[in-house]
Amino acid sequence: MIAVTLDRITISYSATPVVSDLSWEVHDDRVVGFVGPNGCGKSSILKAIVGDVTPGGGTISQRSGLTIGYLPQSLTFPPETRVFGAVRQGAEPLIEIEEALAQVERRLADPNVYEDEAVLRTVLHAQEELLDRYDHLGGPGLEARIRSILHALGFRDPDFDRDVDELSGGQRKLIGLAARAIAQPDILLLDEPDNHLDLDGKRYLERFLRSFPGGVVLVSHDRYLLDLVVDEIVELEGGKLTRFPGNYSEYAVEKDRLRAQIEHQYADQQKEIRRLEQSAKRLMTWGAVYDNEKFIKRGRAILKRLERMDRIERPHQERRMHLSLSGWRGSTKVLDIKGLSKTFPAGGSSPEPIEVLDGLDLLVRHGERVGLVGPNGAGKSVLFRIILGEETSSEGTVALGPSIRAGYYAQEHETLDPGRSLIDHLRFAAGISEDLAMKTLMRFAFSYDQARRPAGDLSGGERSRLQLALIVRSGANFLLLDEPTNNLDIRSAEILEESLDGFEGAVLTISHDRYFLDRVVDRIVELDGGALTAYAGGYSEYATRTGALPQGKASP
Repeated sequence: MIAVTLDRITISYSATPVVSDLSWEVHDDRVVGFVGPNGCGKSSILKAIVGDVTPGGGTISQRSGLTIGYLPQSLTFPPETRVFGAVRQGAEPLIEIEEALAQVERRLADPNVYEDEAVLRTVLHAQEELLDRYDHLGGPGLEARIRSILHALGFRDPDFDRDVDELSGGQRKLIGLAARAIAQPDILLLDEPDNHLDLDGKRYLERFLRSFPGGVVLVSHDRYLLDLVVDEIVELEGGKLTRFPGNYSEYAVEKDRLRAQIEHQYADQQKEIRRLEQSAKRLMTWGAVYDNEKFIKRGRAILKRLERMDRIERPHQERRMHLSLSGWRGSTKVLDIKGLSKTFPAGGSSPEPIEVLDGLDLLVRHGERVGLVGPNGAGKSVLFRIILGEETSSEGTVALGPSIRAGYYAQEHETLDPGRSLIDHLRFAAGISEDLAMKTLMRFAFSYDQARRPAGDLSGGERSRLQLALIVRSGANFLLLDEPTNNLDIRSAEILEESLDGFEGAVLTISHDRYFLDRVVDRIVELDGGALTAYAGGYSEYATRTGALPQGKASP
């Protein structure tokens, strides 16, 4: 059933159109994957649906009585909010009824009410109506529903009283999702709910989305998630919406087929247009030279035919980065870790020393692509810092091959100076000329204006592209990548995967992007409980051996 109708809407920021003349019917009986390049307007459309953004033109209408739960990209919670309470606050209609019932209870204790039969009858009637509404909205089962939804998203009873600020970014996203879902809305609008989730968190999210009884519009760059949960893909590209039935893999195949077909039709039509234009020009010229009205009329007829022709629009060409990772061979042994341990001393909220790494052994050879996975907080980033020499180990050794040069991609972009311009990042880090730095930035889809602006002005995806540009210019033959696809749109992630496939060097990558792990790595090492366990193959082989694949679903 149609829940929301967008009719020819226009959204602009600072007089620059984000989307123009866009129409869309959003249904409440399906899970829709909403995809498109970073910055194309997906988040703006969700905000327009819930009223946080006012379109400059067109209309947005909703079905009468429709309820919507909206989860934005960035979440904030009031200080000292507990997990259970944060979810309970999402049941706003029920909380309002509870507050109204509390007021009724106070009035019933007032002598001016209970001693006046007419007033008492009115107050009791109001109480009865509130209790009926409370029952209708599922108030008596609210506490049980909160527990159930938290359990479904991977939280245990001891977590319920934890401060939300103690949780990881991914866990806070799940709490935000639970708070939106607890009111049982007809439709959920989710803006990248999978960001910062570890593999377990993504699996909990998948199960939740598959079991949600209403509609879902899911903005996500996680191709694995889109394969598992969506019924259709809606793509926003070049300001236009296109609907593709099926999951991400089906969409990718159909999109490539349609693009090839349209490009072929466009090329054929352009060839025909040029032929007709040349023919009309010749006839008009001959008519003028030989004073032949017949030639002129035929030329004009061809021009009118061209005017009436239904022109095929050229397929939209999004600005894309061009990534080429050359590398070089170097040593056969790239990284050799033996007996590595790391213990953090007692202090702060921990009364006891914390052992993060416990006697790790890891050998990475030339040409290998190794994926490092594990729960958030398992110590993956600590291991990277030790390899890079930014942190000391408690025991053991870490040795890089004698001809190995490491290139590091930081998940939080901490290798970037927010006050330094993009062009200066490349000039000083890579020691190249301003002209070569500018050419490199343009290959990574940056404009002249962006090149001179500070890195702090960039979006997350743009900072990711800048880090990749720096790695390209570093001459590294061993890449340490910490969540490299986190802020990349789907096409940029695919370009990175294709480039890594031809990279002459070794790769060790921390990633929770299962599609990326399947396409790039040939070995997975799982860090959990301070120990490493190795698995041959990509994510699907690892998930099969560990029982992590969802029941009834094959891997993409």
